Amino acid sequence: MPKDDIPETDTTRIVVKLDDLLHERRMTLTELAERVDLTLANLSILKTGKARAIRFSTLEAICRELDCQPGDLLGYQPD
Repeated sequence: MPKDDIPETDTTRIVVKLDDLLHERRMTLTELAERVDLTLANLSILKTGKARAIRFSTLEAICRELDCQPGDLLGYQPD
């Protein structure tokens, strides 16, 4: 099946561990939003796992501010 024909589902197996990282670093979502220059609404969509995509520049900024690697922020959860 070509990549373009892969059906989209409402659920994803990619998990976002932003809440855990924020808690570990004692940082609020609002503070992170200000530091990475994103709206609180967009960061909240990412935090809840409802984002459909993330720009590398956004990922880089979050990792810079949280002093983490992309793999610390994102995980894969198999069936």
